[in-house]
Amino acid sequence: MNINRKLRLQLLVQNSFFVVLFLMLVVLLGYLASQYRFAKDITQANRNILTQGSVNVLKQMKEPINITVFATKDDATGGDNFRKGMIDFVARYQREKKNVHLTFVNPSVEPKLAQDAGVKNDGEVVVEYQKHVEHITPPIAEQEMTNLLVRLSRTNQQAVMYLDGHGERNLIGVKNFDIGEFGKQLQAKGFKFANPDLTIVQAVPKNGAMLVIASPQVDVSEVEAKKIKAYLEGGGNLLWLLDDNNLHGLKDVAEYIGLQVSPGIAMDMASAQYGADARVSFASLYGEHAITSNFMLRTLFPEAHEVTAHGTDENGWKVSNLIEVAPNGWLASEKLAKDAKPVFNEKNDKKGPINIGVALERTYGKKGQRIVVMGNGNFLSNTFITNGGNLDLGVNMINWLAGDDKLITIQPMPLKDINVTIPDTDSGRLIAWTVFHAFQYFIPLGMLIAGFYLWWKRRKA
Repeated sequence: MNINRKLRLQLLVQNSFFVVLFLMLVVLLGYLASQYRFAKDITQANRNILTQGSVNVLKQMKEPINITVFATKDDATGGDNFRKGMIDFVARYQREKKNVHLTFVNPSVEPKLAQDAGVKNDGEVVVEYQKHVEHITPPIAEQEMTNLLVRLSRTNQQAVMYLDGHGERNLIGVKNFDIGEFGKQLQAKGFKFANPDLTIVQAVPKNGAMLVIASPQVDVSEVEAKKIKAYLEGGGNLLWLLDDNNLHGLKDVAEYIGLQVSPGIAMDMASAQYGADARVSFASLYGEHAITSNFMLRTLFPEAHEVTAHGTDENGWKVSNLIEVAPNGWLASEKLAKDAKPVFNEKNDKKGPINIGVALERTYGKKGQRIVVMGNGNFLSNTFITNGGNLDLGVNMINWLAGDDKLITIQPMPLKDINVTIPDTDSGRLIAWTVFHAFQYFIPLGMLIAGFYLWWKRRKA
C-alpha cells in the first residue's frame, strides 16, 4: 500500500480525532465517578459493605446522625489519608441512611469547638443522635461504630440486675466459669449493671430492666427467694440460667412460672463431626420468637438440660420454645458420670429433638412482663461465649427482656474468606509463594513484556 502525503495527513487527523474523543470520554467518566457512586462487594463475606446487623440498627434510627471528626492536618500523613479513610468508612453508613452527616473540624483552627465538645485526642470522633453524644477514637471498626449507635438509640436505660453471693456465674467475673466477657459485650452496647444485696434491701428494685440468675451453686435463702418471687409477681423481668435440675432454693419461683427441668442432659452424637463430645449439643433449629427471628447461626451448649414451662389461665403466661438440640440424639434420663460412655436407653431416654430454652411473656399493667429460662448457663461462659452464635443469642435475649425489640439483631458475621491453609511442606510453601507473588510481580511484569513485544512487532511490520 502506497502511503503518500495525503494519506498520511488523513491518518493523522483520524488518530488525533480518536485521541480527542478518548480524552473527552475519560474526562466524562471521571466527572460521573465524582458525582455518582456505585459499589458492589464481591467478597464472600461482604466485608466492604455493612453487615445486616448494622443495616438493621440504622433502619430503626429515624432521626439524623451527626458525626464530627476533630482532626488536624499536621499528623504523619498530613491528615489527608486519615480524612479520606473516615470519608470512605462513614460512606458505608451513608449509603444505608441518607441523613448521616459527616463534618471535619480542625481543633488547631477552631479550638473553642473542640473544647466545647470535650475532645481530648487528635482524630477523636463525636457522634450525636437525638441529643445523646458519644466519643470514639480511631482506628474504628464497623462493630465498634454500630455498638456506639446501639448505645445512642437504646430506649431502656434501666440497669441489668444480677444475683450474687451463691457461687453464680458473675457478669463481671474473669474465671472460665463466669460470664464476664458476655458482660463486657453488654456494657459495650449500653447496658449498665446493678448488684442488689437481697439479704439487706427490702425488695428487688423495680427500677431495673431485669434480674439475672446465673446458675447458683448453693441454695438461695428463703428470704431472698420470697423477694424474687414477689419481684415476678410485681411484673419484673427475669433471665434464669440453669446448669442442672437443682433449683437451689428457688422451687417456689419455678412453680410460679410452671417450670420443669430435666435431671439428665441432651446427648448429641452428631457433635463428633465437630470434634466435640456427645455431651456438647449444637443447635441450628430455633422456635418462632422475636429472640430467634431470622437467627441462622449455629450455637453450642455443653451439658444442656431440657426445660419446659406451662402457661395457665391463672398465671396468664404465653410460653414459646426457643432452641432445639440433638435432633438425632436423645435426652438422658439421669445424669451420667463424666467418664461414662453415652448409650441410648429405649425404655428411659427420650429421643430428640430436645428443647433447652423457653421464653414467657404476659401483659402486666401497662407494660409487658418477660422471662427467659435456659437449661444451660455454660454457653455464655467465658470459655464458650465466642463459639458460633452464642454471643448473638445471649445479646438477643437481653435486648428482648429489656424491651428493645428493635435492637434484636445479628452481630457482624465472621469472615469466611480470610483464611488460607498452606501445606506444611517445601512444595506447598513454594506453590504458595509463587501464587502470592504472581499477582504482585510476575503477572504485571509479564503483561509489560507482552505489550512491549506486540508494540515492537507492529513497528517492524
